[in-house]
Amino acid sequence: MSQERIPVWITVVVIPITNVLLAAIAAGFIFWFLNINPLDALRAMVYGAFGSSYGWGYTLYYMTTYIFTGLAVAVAFKCGMFNIGGEGQAYIGALGVGLVCLWLGGKVPFLVLLPISIMAAAVFGALWALIPAWLQAYRGSHIVITTIMFNFIAASLMNYVLINHLKPEGRMSVESAQFHPDAWIPKVHDVLGAMGIQMGYSPLNLSIVFALLVAFAVWVFLWRTRWGYEIRAVGSNPSAAKYGGIHLPKVIILTMLVAGALAGFLALNVVQGEAHQIKLNLVNQMGFTGIAVALMGRNHPFGIVLAALLFGFLTQGGSELQFEYSVDARIVVVLQGLVILFSGALQYMMKHPIEKAYLRLHHRFGRKPGTDKTAEA
Repeated sequence: MSQERIPVWITVVVIPITNVLLAAIAAGFIFWFLNINPLDALRAMVYGAFGSSYGWGYTLYYMTTYIFTGLAVAVAFKCGMFNIGGEGQAYIGALGVGLVCLWLGGKVPFLVLLPISIMAAAVFGALWALIPAWLQAYRGSHIVITTIMFNFIAASLMNYVLINHLKPEGRMSVESAQFHPDAWIPKVHDVLGAMGIQMGYSPLNLSIVFALLVAFAVWVFLWRTRWGYEIRAVGSNPSAAKYGGIHLPKVIILTMLVAGALAGFLALNVVQGEAHQIKLNLVNQMGFTGIAVALMGRNHPFGIVLAALLFGFLTQGGSELQFEYSVDARIVVVLQGLVILFSGALQYMMKHPIEKAYLRLHHRFGRKPGTDKTAEA
């Protein structure tokens, strides 16, 4: 009998939701230990993240960033590589976007500048991933080690560039000059306000639309193109892929270039859409959070969008929790860690029971498992 296939929605939706519920139960015990009613804590987080247009704006703003960094990890993972360099790639992508906005802002129309800044984010992020990719492909250097090292190099490089070249004279804070307003990506509340729809002020900007389009484009790239097939083939079995005629170094380099470009897109949301200047430490660990987002989303673009929304909720809801109960700011890290624990280290704890339950239900109702078209997605 042929092996029965589990539909993708079981892997991408049901199992992650179950893991999140287990993480929520564990978080409840932590709040109980802190003398905080777990239900009150949950209500505070939900209200802070979704109870107002202001909260929604911040949640979706964080979600936008996590989509980019999560996709950067997922694409590399499909090729069997663990891209830890999202921090550095996003940082250098921010440099590219910042230079474009500083040089061209106010000099060219926004509709001309935006495609240039998008290309700059992609090119700078991709080039920062190129050397680790080449070392992996042709020298056998482990991608985890090289990308971590390049995170530190990126931080040092940005520190040097900001202090010695981009920081205006007489200013103490380590940041560039502010971009010309014509270079800013419009805020969602401004766009909705022009349409007569009121929304509270938030950093949410139109780069969220681009993030969703990029997530769809990554799905097309990985599952509907020859390059995506080669990436997945190398990730599944490098020896078989090489035997089948796939040039492994070329695929490794292509994969990391795409991953670096995706990480670089973070700058569109954080730099061009919100800060409107290059700041020190602007990435703020969001590249590392992207690892958890990809893990939670099972390295599938649709799952990553949902996981990014969850982590946006944890980030914004955690801020409300700090305000309401004066808990340590690191409570957000604890909550994210619990999600990672149950979605990563303990992911198989619920994976097999859920899959077995699905197969039993399909056998009981006379439907052959795996006939869903979603199984091929």
